[in-house]
Amino acid sequence: MRKGKQALWAAIGVVALAALVAAATAPARTSAPTAPIKAAWIYVGPHNDGGWSQAHDIGRLYVQKKLGKNVVTTFKESVPEGPQASQVIDSLVRDGNKIIFATSFGYMDAMAAAAKKYPDVYFEHATGYKTSKNFAVYFGAGEDSIYLSGMAAGAATKKGVIGYIVPFPIPEVIRHANAFALGAQATHPGAKVKLVWTKSWFDPAKEKKAAESLVAAGADVLGQNVDSPAAGQYAQSKKLPWVGYDSDAKKFAPTSWLTAAVYDWGPYYLKRVKAAASGSWKTGSYYGNIADGLTDIAPFGPKVSKKTKAAIAAKRAQLVKGTFYEFQGPLYDQAGKLRVPKGKRMTLPQILTMDWLVKGVEGSPKG
Repeated sequence: MRKGKQALWAAIGVVALAALVAAATAPARTSAPTAPIKAAWIYVGPHNDGGWSQAHDIGRLYVQKKLGKNVVTTFKESVPEGPQASQVIDSLVRDGNKIIFATSFGYMDAMAAAAKKYPDVYFEHATGYKTSKNFAVYFGAGEDSIYLSGMAAGAATKKGVIGYIVPFPIPEVIRHANAFALGAQATHPGAKVKLVWTKSWFDPAKEKKAAESLVAAGADVLGQNVDSPAAGQYAQSKKLPWVGYDSDAKKFAPTSWLTAAVYDWGPYYLKRVKAAASGSWKTGSYYGNIADGLTDIAPFGPKVSKKTKAAIAAKRAQLVKGTFYEFQGPLYDQAGKLRVPKGKRMTLPQILTMDWLVKGVEGSPKG
């Protein structure tokens, strides 16, 4: 009996020892690798347009670089603002994109509809105003940087006549034109800003024709709120100063270049993609500014004097501190009517719905 028990315990010991050895030598268990999040961008123009769409694509590349193998990014370019946008959004959802950024005002309704249709996907729209549980909006105070670029234009004009090429008569563009004019008038009191509407965000041919017509009408400096560098290239050919928009486009007009209002979308995009990946994404309405780094002005060109640079730097510091605001009264419209009383500041909702042009702007706010 005793020998039987001893044999039994010996057998149990061998099995236990074998189990311990197996446990010690077995490969460690690892959790399944997390699939990379898919993020997509929709552009109204080419991704390398030298302006608005390129600035957003630089932001996309920033996300790709920062997150590496943890993200797969893609983009659709030159997407019309209409029914075709909905088709593009549907295809991006089918491809497994978890978060989709649409970067032009005209995509708003298509994005809002898609947000209802696909509740498990996050949608973000630049420059609009509609939001929902899975639909956010983002933009920034480009008008502050545009005001500063207008100061450069005002200092450069000798005739006091500046041409400004604009796309669509929507509040975004109207407030930008107003900010540009007010900046120009700060360095050249009484300066006039002539508008030409192209009815397109990106159309180099139309933009060049607009530049030609403005110069023919007496403008000796050109500025823009459209996306291509065509006006700058024309300015370069005529040896006229030029203010760009969206991106640093000095290479297109190296001696005509003054500066431009620019945007740095990368940090915002990175934050939102990471939130989507972690499940912490929440809707909202983001309006960045110079202080938080979303917008600023590009490096100056050779035509900008030290005096003008100093004046712009001083005004920029006041914008950051909040001691200056371009839309503070007294502000008069084109007809000379007082729109904003002295000392009163326009609110964000007011500038986001602005439909009138300030004194000194020549052109219709209706396009």
